Formats: sequence, structure tokens, C-alpha cells
Amino acid sequence: MCGIAGFCNFKGNYMEESPKWYDILNKMKYTIRHRGPDDNGQYLTEHAGLAHTRLSIIDLTGGKQPMSRRIANKMFTIIYNGELYNTAELRQDLELKGWKFRTTSDTEVILLGIIEYGNEFVKELNGIFAFAIWDEYNQTLSIFRDRLGIKPLFYTIINDTLVFGSELKVLFEYPGCKPVIDKQGLCEVFGLGPAKTYGNGVFKDCYEVLPGYYNVYGKDGLKSIKYWELVSSPHTDSYEETIEKTAFLVKDSIKRQMISDIPICTFLSGGVDSSIVTAVCAIELEKLGEKLNTFSFDFDGNDKFFKANSFQPSRDRPYVDMMVSHLKTNHTYLECDNLKLADYLYASVDAKDLPGMADVDSSLLYFCSEVKKYNKVTLTGECADEIFGGYPWFHNKESFEMHTFPWSKNVEPRKQLLKDDLLQEVNLEEYILAAYEKSVKETPKLEGENSMEARRREIAYLNIKWFMITLLDRMDRTSMYSGLEARVPLADNRILEYVWNVPWDIKCKDGVVKHLLRESARGLLPDEVLNRKKSPYPKTYNPNYEKLLADRLMAVLEDSASPINALIDKGKIKNFISTPSDYGKPWFGQLMAGPQMLAYMLQVNYWLDKYKIQILL
Repeated sequence: MCGIAGFCNFKGNYMEESPKWYDILNKMKYTIRHRGPDDNGQYLTEHAGLAHTRLSIIDLTGGKQPMSRRIANKMFTIIYNGELYNTAELRQDLELKGWKFRTTSDTEVILLGIIEYGNEFVKELNGIFAFAIWDEYNQTLSIFRDRLGIKPLFYTIINDTLVFGSELKVLFEYPGCKPVIDKQGLCEVFGLGPAKTYGNGVFKDCYEVLPGYYNVYGKDGLKSIKYWELVSSPHTDSYEETIEKTAFLVKDSIKRQMISDIPICTFLSGGVDSSIVTAVCAIELEKLGEKLNTFSFDFDGNDKFFKANSFQPSRDRPYVDMMVSHLKTNHTYLECDNLKLADYLYASVDAKDLPGMADVDSSLLYFCSEVKKYNKVTLTGECADEIFGGYPWFHNKESFEMHTFPWSKNVEPRKQLLKDDLLQEVNLEEYILAAYEKSVKETPKLEGENSMEARRREIAYLNIKWFMITLLDRMDRTSMYSGLEARVPLADNRILEYVWNVPWDIKCKDGVVKHLLRESARGLLPDEVLNRKKSPYPKTYNPNYEKLLADRLMAVLEDSASPINALIDKGKIKNFISTPSDYGKPWFGQLMAGPQMLAYMLQVNYWLDKYKIQILL
């Protein structure tokens, strides 16, 4: 993976002050150097500047960017972040068209494909990507994002200039672009956070290219073009055919995403999803006489303090042991202690530029930094629950009847720490409801579907557009912060498009959660793992961690210079800290309960201070 950044303005000439603008491109690169520590480059012309930082995975010597190609008097330049998994097929087609390649990189395939077919060539790409192409002849800058939003791409328009980058921090390196939060931003942070509205950059006037879209900036302004969307249609395959096709798509996606000129590894939790990915990778490498590196994560003290609940019924370790024994992988057990978990809360804000999933983020950030010591590319089991219906809210009656996001069903925990005058300024309930209803209204309908299936489709759509994106953001930022490329083969758009229309009585036959995915993997995993009840990403249950957070937050509140003092009520915080935590009643997702509320507030304070954010009410 890599980092990209740039700017475009048609009313001036960057070359007239080229040293100044090269310096700005350098600053943009520097802010995201963690995404691509192996190499970097920049490109400046009259109306556009492009910057790139590279993590070398494919064509280690020939894939330098920005990459340009001149055809007659037409110059095209690309900067690209991502991996393309159907490079060979697309390259062969372009060679038949007469194109001569200078590298073996997927970057060149995309560049020549766009030159040959135009921007709609993006529809042919199977991969995860965010890229920009400057068309010197037609004077347009086009910025593209993959179908599911796996790779990030933010932008703003300031003084007739389009400024864009892989991370929000890049935008603030452009002159005049300042970090400002208004009422809408506060609603995002306190009402929807750590999720955020798709397309919304949280900071005022900052946006994200929507998944499945590309934007074209020209002399007549910015145009947003949709090139992909989910389509609801009748499912005509038999049960057996559905299992067979799903098995093919899952295995094909995993095999495609193993492509790399350097060794790969996998995250292995002992759950069904990561175990399937690991099994396919291990089997393929065994054919080459190679062993797969695998990594599992846990927390210091969980052997003593772990508390089973309806969300997290079991620890991962016994199931990891089964998979390691079954596949004979080179396995490393990683643990995070309380101090690292708390300290990395701040680094995870640095990585995301926003408050995140508290210690769910900070722990993964730490683990990724450890994995990077062994490998630069990993495959994970992310997104299976959203696509195959694994979460509790796909199954319980309460979720079907509530009129809000099922992973954040009660707004009260979000309000209980905020100042009363702030709550009067920002109507969190109204903002949340509007966001929810907008997404439900967008859900692709299927004519003739009964009310139960229609509602289930709405819940699935909410998961794909909101919860899955939150986890994908987390995976991208925490991995790329350490220069680790994380791939998510179960989020292949072909899998989503197919499974989206599979009826529930096949997806979860006989009430078995993710039955379709389990059956598609039969024979790959030991039965104990294949039939394991869902258990999410691990978390710490050590009471000393909560005390550490409480002490830190009280120290923040005692400091009159702490910016969060303008937003939260000290008395409410003290009362919250004195109340015993209920780990089984999270306020977001399945993992964020009482301790994570304290951690989230620590993140908010650090974020406000680090970015020197101006709050507009």
C-alpha cells in the first residue's frame, strides 16, 4: 500500500512559485510517510501537484510513482494506493490492444487502462484502491475509490483548489485549510462516533470520496460519478449451487490476494473467518514448500480476568492452538499490557486523525507494529460478519423493531458525560435519526420480498455502509501507521454482490449463524473451529486498565487547559467512574462498554489538543 496526496487549481500557475509548491508537496508526503516508508516522489505542473509515498510490495524496483506516460502530445500521470488482484487479465487485454509495458506493477496497468478506455475502466478493477490521475491534455484531475471503501480518500475544496489525500491530516498541510469542527462535526463525534457518515470527513468542509465513486475536477468544477452499486435481484441458484459458488468465490479471492513479491502472513484469531483465510493461504504456500507466518492477539491478564458474556462467549487461545496444530504454521502469540493499551490510545488518534474505537483501535495499532517486525503484508478475516450476517443484530427481534442503528441502540450513554448546554446546542437524537433514515431509504429493494426479508436487507445495508466501513477504516489506519499492508479477501465485491441476494434460509440455515460461509469452508477447518460460536476481536477485562483510564481522565479534567473541559461535565465523569462497568452492555458494537467510554473521552481530548481544533457552535 501507499499514501497519496495532491492539489489542483485552474486559476493560477503553480510553476510560477515552484519551490513553494514543491515544499508543500514535501510536507504532504511527510505527514503520511508511515503509509509508504520505502520510497516517495512528487510531480508538479501548471495546474496540479501530486505526491506519493510507497510501500513496495509488487515490482519493488520498477513501480516508482508518480508514474507518467505520454501519448503523442497527451501526458497522463497517476498516483496510486492499493493492490489490484486481476492485474494479469487486464494486462493481457491491454497488450492485445498494442500497449507495451515498462514495469510489472499494477500501477501501470491502471494508468494504461484509463488512457485506453477512459475513467470507466475503473469498473474492470478487482482490488482495493484509491488513486488520482492527472490528464494534462484535457485538464482534469480524477480521483477514484474502490467499491467498498477499503482504501481511504479525503478531499476539500478551498479557494477554487481541490486538495486531496489518503488521510485527513494531509489536507491541513495546504495553505488556508484549517481543522474546524461545527455542530455537525460534534454530532458525528458524540452521536455517531466512532462510526461516521459515509462521505463525511467530520472536519468542516472536509469530505471523503464515496465508495464506488470517482470525482472529476475540471475547469467547470467537481463532478461525482457512481460506477458501482449493490443491486437486489432474485436468487435462482439451488442450495448446493449456492454453497459451491460461495466456496469458489471465497477461495479465489484469498488466492488472488496472496499475490506479493515479498512473504505474506495472516492474522489468526481462531474464529471461522480468519481461520478460513489462514487455511487457504497455508495450503497454497505448502504447495510451494513454504510455511505461513500467523499471529494471534490477546491481553495480559485475560487468563485471570476474562469474563464470558453474550457478546464474547469464549477466549481465542484454545481455537488458535487447534488451527496452528492443524495447519503447522509459524505462529506468534502477541499480548498487550495495560500501559501499552492506554498509551497507544493517542497514537491511534494520530493514525486516524479522529477519535476511534478506543482500545479496540489502540490494541490493533500495537499488534500491527509488532507484526511489521516479521512481515509487510497480511491477510485478515474482516467483513465476513457484515456480508454473511454474523452479528447478533441480524438475528434478534429487538434489532428488527428498533428505529436506529442496531450496534448503537441507546443514545443515553453518549449524552451522560456531556455538558447540558452542549446538549441543548446539538440535537444528537435528531442527527442520528436523520442519518439512519437516509441509509434505510437507500437500501436496494427487491420487489415481492416479504417484510421480514426486506427488514433484514435494511440491516445488512446499514452494516455494509456503516459498521463495516468503521472496521475497514480501523484496519487501514492501524496497519498503515506501521507500514503494514492489510488485505481483506472476504470483502471482495464479487462475494458481496453474490451473497447480498442469497436468501436468509440459506445464509443462516437452521438458525446456524453464517451457515453459508461455514459450509463453503467445510473440510478446511477442524469441526471445533468450523462450528465455533462467534466471538469478536478480543478485549482486556483487567480492572486495573479501567482504573488507569479513570486516573488519566481525571488528570485531564483537573487541567484547565484541557480542551475537552468545554464539552464534558466533571461531575458527571466522577459519577460515571464510581459506577461499576457492565461489560455485557456496550454502547457501540460489541466491545465498547464503560472503560471504552473513558478511553474515547481521552481520545477526544487528545484530538482537540493535537490538531488545535477550532469549535464553532
